[in-house]
Amino acid sequence: MRLATYRYQDERRSGIVEDGTVLPFPRGADLLDVIRSGTVPATGTAVPLDQVRLLPPITPPSVRDFVSFEEHVEGVRRSVDGAAGVPSAWYDAPTFYFSNPHTLIGAHDDLPVPPGCRDLDFELEVAAVIGAEGRDLTVEEARDHIFGYAIFNDWSARDLQSREMQVGLGPCKGKDFASTLGPWLVTADELEPYRDTDGFLALRLRVSVNDVQVGHDLLSNMGWPFEDLVAYASRGTRIRTGDVLGSGTCGNGGCLAELWGRRGRQDPAPLKPGDVVEMTVEGIGTIRNRVVPGVPASPIGGARPRPRLRERAQ
Repeated sequence: MRLATYRYQDERRSGIVEDGTVLPFPRGADLLDVIRSGTVPATGTAVPLDQVRLLPPITPPSVRDFVSFEEHVEGVRRSVDGAAGVPSAWYDAPTFYFSNPHTLIGAHDDLPVPPGCRDLDFELEVAAVIGAEGRDLTVEEARDHIFGYAIFNDWSARDLQSREMQVGLGPCKGKDFASTLGPWLVTADELEPYRDTDGFLALRLRVSVNDVQVGHDLLSNMGWPFEDLVAYASRGTRIRTGDVLGSGTCGNGGCLAELWGRRGRQDPAPLKPGDVVEMTVEGIGTIRNRVVPGVPASPIGGARPRPRLRERAQ
């Protein structure tokens, strides 16, 4: 089943995508509530899919973005940090950072260049969406807590990211502007036929810029299956209905920075206004976003030297 949230005739609705149409749920039926209840409402008259604007399927409570493709780590590390190889700690456990759930955009929305960015990049990922809540899950338990999957494009301002990560806290404004989630949410049962003998989802992933293919990979090249990511995310805390867990960017051109790191130059060039990025994931669908001009960065001065005063002046 494919579940979408969309805007039609100035109204936000949710429903089931089927045969080029959307079958709407009753007004007020939010997709996150549908996931939480586990009950699919009755649907109304079909609306042609090409007449609606697809929105992010849900507004998640949180977004964890993992880095689970070894090939991606190797290439991007050289591009962003100037370091070679993969950190040994990467192999120990699936690492993630928290992204901003309030910056999600839809499958065909425009992407404004973030303020101050010169080196804009895409990142081709698949996201799992949590259904039932849980805490301290085992890997065996985790699969039953995955409701479905969507395409996830973790847009990145590489020049901002490279500078701010020198502080040692990970990315902040290099990521804090937009992520595409869509085009809809595909329930987990729909993708079970793609599961390989090692327990990974062997989905084909492709990304193009201006209709020229830049990268392709298999989702099964992840270092850990999604069940491991879910179990790890639930350690010592509670994962909630609607939480989004990104796979991390695939290898073999899943982002530009990986190619920059391998080639030692910005080839292909960073994204610019007018560029169109299209991502297709087998069994899920396609998202297609156009880059448009953004707003200039409002100036903020550098930190002042520390005054070293220990008491307030009288």
